[in-house]
Amino acid sequence: MEAANVSVAAAGVALTLGPEACSSSPSPGRVVGSTPGGAALPRREPPVSVFLVLVVTLLVLLIAATFLWNLLVLVTILRVRAFHRVPHNLVASTAVSDVLVAALVMPLSLVSELSDARRWRLGRSLCHVWTSFDVLCCTASIWNVAAVALDRYWTITRHLQYTPRTRSRASALMIALTWALSALIALAPLLFGWGEAYDAELQRCQVSQEPSYAVFSTCGAFYLPLGVVLFVYWKIYKAAKFRFGRGRRAVLPLPATVQEKEAPHEAEMVFTVRRPTVAFQVGGDSWREQKEKRAALMVGILIGVFVLCWIPFFLTELISPLCACSLPPLWKSIFLWLGYSNSFFNPLIYTAFNKNYNNAFKSLFTKQR
Repeated sequence: MEAANVSVAAAGVALTLGPEACSSSPSPGRVVGSTPGGAALPRREPPVSVFLVLVVTLLVLLIAATFLWNLLVLVTILRVRAFHRVPHNLVASTAVSDVLVAALVMPLSLVSELSDARRWRLGRSLCHVWTSFDVLCCTASIWNVAAVALDRYWTITRHLQYTPRTRSRASALMIALTWALSALIALAPLLFGWGEAYDAELQRCQVSQEPSYAVFSTCGAFYLPLGVVLFVYWKIYKAAKFRFGRGRRAVLPLPATVQEKEAPHEAEMVFTVRRPTVAFQVGGDSWREQKEKRAALMVGILIGVFVLCWIPFFLTELISPLCACSLPPLWKSIFLWLGYSNSFFNPLIYTAFNKNYNNAFKSLFTKQR
């Protein structure tokens, strides 16, 4: 993820920190002219500075909310024993990546964008650490979304073969592959000399713009998991539609079938043994249908938000190095922070479709009191 510079500063917010502050030409917000007695005549601050304060405040709130909300999900999963299983371990892995985005990536990105002339003044080493964590955490967050979608797909389409033991092993493998692939993409420039993140002359810090690395990183970090989640959700939709439709047709004949098999001399026995079993199966199917519909809806919203947040950024990340062109800094910053906001939406979507999380939150706060 490119350490794009918040172009709020580039969109006319050339505050008096830049070289123009020492210039003799008049500009809004600076002291221009004086009275006959030598007293300075201050000018009113430009309204754009108010806009800058509002934007910075919004970004700070986004960082704090992303960190606290994901941390709350993590603490809840750790404290509640019922959450120590699939799919909550996948949710925990996603929350870890999103917490790191909020704690390590977003604050330094904001500092860089608000610096004088958008220069990186924190040194080469910290630049490499920042860009590496940027790519690592954002890629892990994206692949964790794909892992959640795969888990729901196998749960709906292979619920008999996808036993709890198989599900636990599959989720552990997906988590390990997610972080291993993310680390490979993040550390490739440092390990293989695949471009340089820090430009000492320009004091610029950004993810390597080497065209070959741009193709490798964007495909591995976004386009491949995007293909996975779109294919998986299409299969989930088809499977759920087929199963739910068939289930409705199959439930109705059950009572009649039971009545036909009832023998006159065994009527009481059959009623007491079989009838409750049939009622349980019908009720169980209905409960399962509702659960799987809710899960499919959650995955659909999760994927939709994921695509809307990240696709503008990754389109520009792939196209810009290949065509040697660049978007205006304002749009690059908007796309970058839109992608970061996905780490805020992930825990909201998980908890909104799972009543157990809401109950656990209430229990957690009640016990704290």
